[in-house]
Amino acid sequence: QVQLVESGGGLVQAGGSLRLSCAASGRTFSTYDMGWFRQAPGKEREFVAAIRWIAVSTYYADSVKGRFTISRDNTKNTVYLQMNSLKPEDTAVYYCAAGRGLRSYSESGRYDYWGQGTQVTVSS
Repeated sequence: QVQLVESGGGLVQAGGSLRLSCAASGRTFSTYDMGWFRQAPGKEREFVAAIRWIAVSTYYADSVKGRFTISRDNTKNTVYLQMNSLKPEDTAVYYCAAGRGLRSYSESGRYDYWGQGTQVTVSS
């Protein structure tokens, strides 16, 4: 069982930066692949970024590539999402998720555990 708690969301102007954190409980965090998803009002949840449990490989949605960076610190049971050059269209609730042995990092249904989400609002 893994429990996930996101933090770091807030209101920022376009062009600004935020860093989201996702703290995980449990001693097996380092064995989980981790992902970030987001959901804007009236839209489906969409993939943002993912990182493998050994942190060698990272994956990004085209819409955030070059602006967002996912990382993890297994000693702190935490995964991060550094978001730079934010745009109004990045406004959404951001969720972190955990899964094992994922073959498709962009499919939300592949993940076993989810956090409660943190709101990110980017003003123009």
